[in-house]
Amino acid sequence: MEYSLDKILAIDIGGSHIKATILNTQGELQIDYEHVETPVPSTPASLVATIKELVKGFPAYDKISVGFPGYVKDGIVFTAPNLDPGSWKQVNFAGMIGDTLGKPARVINDADMQGLGVVSGKGLEMMVTLGTGFGTALLKNGVLLPHLELAHHPITKSKTYDEYIGEKAFEKIGKERWNKRLVKIIGILKTVFNYDNLYIGGGNVRHILFKPDDNIKIVTNLEGIHGGARLWEQEAILPDNKVML
Repeated sequence: MEYSLDKILAIDIGGSHIKATILNTQGELQIDYEHVETPVPSTPASLVATIKELVKGFPAYDKISVGFPGYVKDGIVFTAPNLDPGSWKQVNFAGMIGDTLGKPARVINDADMQGLGVVSGKGLEMMVTLGTGFGTALLKNGVLLPHLELAHHPITKSKTYDEYIGEKAFEKIGKERWNKRLVKIIGILKTVFNYDNLYIGGGNVRHILFKPDDNIKIVTNLEGIHGGARLWEQEAILPDNKVML
């Protein structure tokens, strides 16, 4: 069996920061990750310009993986609710990044990429991210399932998951009420998806006060960025060389 020696530029775009590093094909960091603030307004052009500046001093790489905070299909961004929503409508962001940096690029939802980086690869596993908004990903035996924008599904008569548990909700209701809401959400996810393992990441995991169940693991953003390498393995393990992204 031949093993690729490719180096992968892994980029994680968030509502407040953009992080990047170089990985090998095993997902191991080749350099410390660097980060900058997400530009405002966060248009496609401003994001590409910011990323180009961020990585200009990086060592050589062969491929690019991008985790994006919105709905992405085949590298095309359809929504970006926590960036500049009006400018992200069917934007071929994978093409923009690839053309700008001169390497093949794949773009998927940021929770999907983080899920790829942390799951065990056994059974039905779910990734949840708690940050500016509420991200989710589902994987079966390490393979990404079609992305669901659960963040925009209503959890109450007047609030979506994003509005119920996102950053603005945390600032408004405080840590204790926010934790009660998170416990409620976990109960819903457990009933609806019957996951084998649940992983919780994102900047707001530091505010969790309760002890998670044995099949729930708290993970870091640094662990999640390793998914940038696994993203390029997806094609090899899916039938007919089709990527379910």
